[in-house]
Amino acid sequence: MPEGLEAEIWRTSLEVTVGRTVVDAWVDDRVVPPDFVDRITGHRIDSVRRVGKVVLIDTVDGPTIGLHFGMTGRVIVDGIAPIDRLQYASARDEPEWDRLRLFASRRAASPALVGPPAIRLNDPRRLGHVSLDADLSALGVDMMAVTSGRLRAAIGRRQPAIKTLLLDQSAVAGLGNMCADEVLWWAGIDPHRAAATLTDDEVRRLASAIRRRLPIMLRRGGSHTGVLEPDVRAACPPCERDGVPLRRDVIGGRTAVWCPEHQR
Repeated sequence: MPEGLEAEIWRTSLEVTVGRTVVDAWVDDRVVPPDFVDRITGHRIDSVRRVGKVVLIDTVDGPTIGLHFGMTGRVIVDGIAPIDRLQYASARDEPEWDRLRLFASRRAASPALVGPPAIRLNDPRRLGHVSLDADLSALGVDMMAVTSGRLRAAIGRRQPAIKTLLLDQSAVAGLGNMCADEVLWWAGIDPHRAAATLTDDEVRRLASAIRRRLPIMLRRGGSHTGVLEPDVRAACPPCERDGVPLRRDVIGGRTAVWCPEHQR
């Protein structure tokens, strides 16, 4: 499942489209607004941003395109996939899984369908979608902008497990299951703990783990590159910090992998 780190990789790759003009598009109208093609055709791409797990493509004097990836969505840019395959998703790239093909050119008069689409959104399970001018005001602090003060404000007096709160996009936008487990492992915090019970020192440790570890995982290639990478999550071997076998539990309906020795 793509997390904020994967969205950031796609955001970076999509920067090559800045300055191009949208000349045509094909859409799966089950997950794309019905007026999408009419509203974006002829507009020049101005910038590409990320908010949480959503990639936003701003156009000049036109709408902002939002790419929402769901469980298995991914982006192909100019025929090249910045991420070959997602963890826990198919390695196949079937044309019938395309939900958006957007053609954009440096010259607005260029033929629309020469060469591969500038942007393809490929999603086998069709759980993602495309938006126009989406309201993202309900999202919390972005994962890359977390500070101890902002994290403490997001936690407040909330009683859900800290693992559940970290996955709540209204609290911290961009964290997914693997990254949440990873930062809790580094911070030494039991994922079952009620969020409101975290001390100020624990909140500082958790915010520090988010700030330090996410950029490292981003450079390595995404959310699957941490200490608790997929093979470790499957096998639950001894914790590399203290040698005690890792545990795999279900918290709030999501799998949590953690160490019962140093995570308290």
